[in-house]
Amino acid sequence: QVQLVESGGDLVQPGGSLRLSCAASGFTFSYYVMSWYRQAPGKERELVATITGRNTNYADSVKGRFTASRDNAKSTAYLQMNSLKPEDTAVYYCNAHREIYNYDYWGQGTQVTVSS
Repeated sequence: QVQLVESGGDLVQPGGSLRLSCAASGFTFSYYVMSWYRQAPGKERELVATITGRNTNYADSVKGRFTASRDNAKSTAYLQMNSLKPEDTAVYYCNAHREIYNYDYWGQGTQVTVSS
């Protein structure tokens, strides 16, 4: 059974930091491109970061503040978020994608709220 389980979301003050985790099971993690998305209330889901085997790409809005990484041995992806802003408030989702078969898996999301 395929599972992606996000954790680490919380309420944090502006300027604070959080580390999100995405624990994967039920598929060969290393074969998949891992991405982080977020969806704020009333807005469309947007891509935050994508981790391929060699590169990590970021949305302009988080460059220099967020760092995405993965540990294939632990089948886990991470999103380190620093210098958080109120506009980072959203539900954060991890996604696993394998293009050759068009397999696409989503986690249930974790809430990040940035507020004083």
